[in-house]
Amino acid sequence: MNSADLLREHGVPVTAQRLAVMDSVAGRPHATADAIAENVRCKIGTISRQAVYDALGILVDKGLVRRIQPAGSPTRYEARVGDNHHHLVCRRCGTTVDVDCAVGDTPCLTAGNDHGFRIDEAEVIYWGTCPDCLKDEPPAATA
Repeated sequence: MNSADLLREHGVPVTAQRLAVMDSVAGRPHATADAIAENVRCKIGTISRQAVYDALGILVDKGLVRRIQPAGSPTRYEARVGDNHHHLVCRRCGTTVDVDCAVGDTPCLTAGNDHGFRIDEAEVIYWGTCPDCLKDEPPAATA
């Protein structure tokens, strides 16, 4: 299904700005709002930062885009929705990649005590150093 049909199906009026934002998110998973805005400007010309944030907000609310907020990192957006995957983030450069759920069905993790909540999602962020940043590390000293 194309982006315009997805918007209509979710009751969102179709605009060139929303289409460009959706396409940008789909083409650049885990991009920040600023990176999405730059990409959209290259495609359709002028668009305000606020218009990008507004479009992202609507798309997130309608479940067409997922917002992830790794601690200490800018908010990022992705088009992979409908599953309970997780993320791996490089501590140095911020590269973010998807990690499929490691155990079972949603929510992938079982809380030790649910405190009466009905749990429907678990969010896990793995932290580490990506292969590109590892290349820049000096070799370990040998004794």
